[in-house]
Amino acid sequence: MKATLIHKLCCPFDKQDLKLTIITQDVNQNIIEGLLSCPACARYYPIVYGIPIMNPDEYREKQLEAPIMARWAKQLGTTNTPE
Repeated sequence: MKATLIHKLCCPFDKQDLKLTIITQDVNQNIIEGLLSCPACARYYPIVYGIPIMNPDEYREKQLEAPIMARWAKQLGTTNTPE
């Protein structure tokens, strides 16, 4: 995902701007892993293999996201998975 794409994305629930946290990038500065988060509703959307995962809550599988979020905890400055 290109970092400039963040200006075209919004939270699918409340249409607020998203905050981007970059975990890893390639040599061309494309985002490989990262996290999009909505300050208004506290939802988060991981970026995995360059693809933002922005499914509605009812279609998300939190147990599949948990290992990724645990691996990113140090970079995100958290000890738990965001709710």
